[in-house]
Amino acid sequence: MADVRDTPRFRDIEQRYRSWLRPGEGVAVDLADVAASPDGKQAAATATICEKLEGLSATRIVVVDLEQGSQRTLTHGPNSDRRPLWSPDGKSIAFLSDRGQPYIFQPFLLDLASGEERAVTGIDGWVEYHHWSADGRQLLLGVAGFGADLAGAQGGFSIARKDEDKPAWLPEIDAGTSAESWRSLWVYDLASGTARQVSPQGVNVWEGQYCGADGFVAICSDSPGEEEWYKADVRHFGLDGGSRTLFTPTNHLGWVSASPSGSRIAVVEAICSDRTIVAGDLRIVELATKQVSNVEIDADITSTAWRNEDQLLLTGAHEPETYVLLHNLVDGSTTRLWQGKELTPGGMRFGDASGLGTAPSDIIFVREGWFNPPTLVTVSGGQEREVLRTGSNELQSLVAGLGKAEALSWKAPDGMEVRGWLLTPDRPGPHPLVLNIHGGPVWFFRPRYLGKSIQHQALLNAGYAVLEVNPRGSSGRGQDWAGRVFGDMGGADTYDYLSGLDHLVERGIVDPERIGVTGGSYGGFMSSWLITQDQRFAAAVPVAPVTDWVSEHLTCHIPFFCTIFLKDDIDNPTGKYHSRSPIHFAKNVKTPTLNICGALDKNTPAGQALEFHHALLGHGVKSVLATYPKEGHGIRTMPAAFDFLTRAIDWFVEHMPPGAAKPDREK
Repeated sequence: MADVRDTPRFRDIEQRYRSWLRPGEGVAVDLADVAASPDGKQAAATATICEKLEGLSATRIVVVDLEQGSQRTLTHGPNSDRRPLWSPDGKSIAFLSDRGQPYIFQPFLLDLASGEERAVTGIDGWVEYHHWSADGRQLLLGVAGFGADLAGAQGGFSIARKDEDKPAWLPEIDAGTSAESWRSLWVYDLASGTARQVSPQGVNVWEGQYCGADGFVAICSDSPGEEEWYKADVRHFGLDGGSRTLFTPTNHLGWVSASPSGSRIAVVEAICSDRTIVAGDLRIVELATKQVSNVEIDADITSTAWRNEDQLLLTGAHEPETYVLLHNLVDGSTTRLWQGKELTPGGMRFGDASGLGTAPSDIIFVREGWFNPPTLVTVSGGQEREVLRTGSNELQSLVAGLGKAEALSWKAPDGMEVRGWLLTPDRPGPHPLVLNIHGGPVWFFRPRYLGKSIQHQALLNAGYAVLEVNPRGSSGRGQDWAGRVFGDMGGADTYDYLSGLDHLVERGIVDPERIGVTGGSYGGFMSSWLITQDQRFAAAVPVAPVTDWVSEHLTCHIPFFCTIFLKDDIDNPTGKYHSRSPIHFAKNVKTPTLNICGALDKNTPAGQALEFHHALLGHGVKSVLATYPKEGHGIRTMPAAFDFLTRAIDWFVEHMPPGAAKPDREK
């Protein structure tokens, strides 16, 4: 069906979004980027406050009184305001806003006494992050050129300025690296109102921070292409323009930060598949000597923040648990300030937390779980306290009735223990089940509030169980576990999924005749791959997949990803570029497949879904292709998301009905 807007399913999906986002009510339904005021009495945060069910939900800057739990909204857009940071004196907040043009974020300064906002001008590009100088006189800005790409986790498309005079027939030109593709560091001086670039020309800065009063530390590469992030190192820039390399890793980098004096740098080195998704080992670099210490912590570290010269606040994952940690560099000890299994710190990709007041062990963060809404909490003197719970009683009642969640584990055929999460509806089994596969592949599933997951709500409400697997290659179990997917995507990880399904069938939880599969990015690849390797699947919905590694390498903006994850050469005609491409095994498929892609996707271009669609049709398999013209890597904006979920849920209902045995199909 070309248009599903008048169907009951579409209206149900739209109403579920409405129940979560509460458009037009002016209420915060989620919080992120929490930052405590210098005196520890208030917290600023990015709040999801939806105005209408269109595009991405708007965000605003709110301030929460930590004693009373009351909140007030400070900014009013339009579009989105995010990433509030208090000035050192607590009198103003710096934040980013794309009120001028969607996705083109620029810095603003908000005077708390007067409520006056002032735009930061004179910057050639859009701003991804910002930091106050210790004296509050300057802002450090991470500036991306107007030709820079977003990472896959951010949408995987290019940001460009509006050009009202550009005729519609004018071609898009690609000549390789452009002058507007670079990322750089700038400093804005509040007194003079001027901005200047402080990172050297010819250096691309992926992340940067102040390093003491006279320098900066950054994760850098010598070229700006998205794939160059995989080759980045840590560098120091002085105010005099000098620069030097401090640390060249074996793997990949993220979460760089410097101690207050700038004498020490913290950074996470990890086996990664995506920029902005970094979970790994903590490294401490001495600025003077460039000596690198490998800190042994039994968790994959997902953020770093210095509390003082010798103590470092960290978040981490030791799947299935997540932690907030305090590491002491003097005695090498690491203290768990908070840990959770059914609950986890909130955050877009990994959980995060920040300091509260002057005591190094006092923290503030957003906590959530499958059946627990995002809740602002503090931990002070070892005592946890709820400050503000988001969401509504009506939504919470709906979520509470969806079913239950269970952490589980099983053995893969080679004896490796595999872990995951099982969500089951509130009705007797055996259940039809949808296997949901995460992206990456180096990422992981953790408990996230079901009130925000409309797909999970709709599946559970319709009577489907959902299995979320963290196979080899996932985060949260150390770098050896993460590295097991390198060079073997579609190898042993295939059986991590299949053995999990066997485990649930053996337990009598799942109906073996009604098993579906879906997932995005790597999850889209695996959804396509699994149905070529095993005929048990009654329905499949691959999203933003890779189906042909040769054409993926030649059309995406991260070809180096293909090289390192396949550990092969594109010119090898008998290698994994061919043997791990689902299109070459389409003749094995019996599963009806709904292929989903975004036309703007540069991570896994739309041609990947198109190729598999045509390959399936050529072998007589039922296949439908849905290409969303304004979407990138994943279907993120409304109402396109309503349409996508309507089609996905309907696909599973058609081919594996929840209330009865599924229709006959060729085995």
